Order: sequence, then C-alpha cells, then structure tokens
Amino acid sequence: MSHNSRPPSAACGGRTWTAALKLHQDFAGALNTVTGYGADYVDVNLQRYEHSVLVFPQTPVVPWPVSSFDALTPEHFDALVESAGESGIEVVIFGTGARLRFAHPRLTVALSRRRIGIEAMDFQAACRTYNILMAEGRKVALALLIEKP
Repeated sequence: MSHNSRPPSAACGGRTWTAALKLHQDFAGALNTVTGYGADYVDVNLQRYEHSVLVFPQTPVVPWPVSSFDALTPEHFDALVESAGESGIEVVIFGTGARLRFAHPRLTVALSRRRIGIEAMDFQAACRTYNILMAEGRKVALALLIEKP
C-alpha cells in the first residue's frame, strides 16, 4: 500500500499515519465578501467594521457616515454613488439594521437618476444577498447601516 492510498489513520511499520486537511478561506477571487456579522458589526474578508459601511466587490470598503436610519439624507446616497465611481453598479443592497425599513424615494434620487436599483432588507438578509449577487458576478454594492444604541 503506498503512502497516498492509506486510510485516514493507519499503522504502517510501527508508525501511525493520520490524514490532515488544511482549509483555506476562498474570498471569491479576492472580491470583498461578507465573512461574518452580528447585531452591531460586519466582517468583510475577516476585517471587522463596527460602523456603517459601503462595500463594493473590487474596491476598498468605505466608511459611510450615517449613524441612524432617521439621520439618512440624500447626501448619504450621493456619497454612495461617488464611492462607486466607474464601477457601473446596477443594484444597491441596503441593509437597514435589525428590521426592514424603506428609504423615502427623495433620499435615493441619486440612484434613480443613474438607473441604479435599490433593495432594502434587514441587515443579515442584506449581507447574504450581497454575497450571492457578488459571487454571480453582478454589479452590486452593499450599503450597511450599523446603528449604535
């Protein structure tokens, strides 16, 4: 029996061979992937953020200077469009916190002028949906509102 054909744990010549498997995290080809989240944080590629952020698949994570849903202004969504640059995003996944809330259309006019869709959902659903769309190669952005009590 050759070394490569031994079962996971086998005795051979007085030695015990145990198979080992080392796992490597795959970040979908170095794209920004949500790797964890909790009530007041998100991990992107294992880096923790405890404030609101904008996440795009291929550019650095950007702090989003909004502290609460009620504090949202059109300028926050203008900043999202500016941060997207020439990435050609088609849809923004808007994580609104612990519960689903919808931004008034007057707040998101910068997106609609550029024909960018916006899908509001709770924080956890937004993280999962972003990962799926990003892995499919969609031109997506994630706007996560992390509110502090």
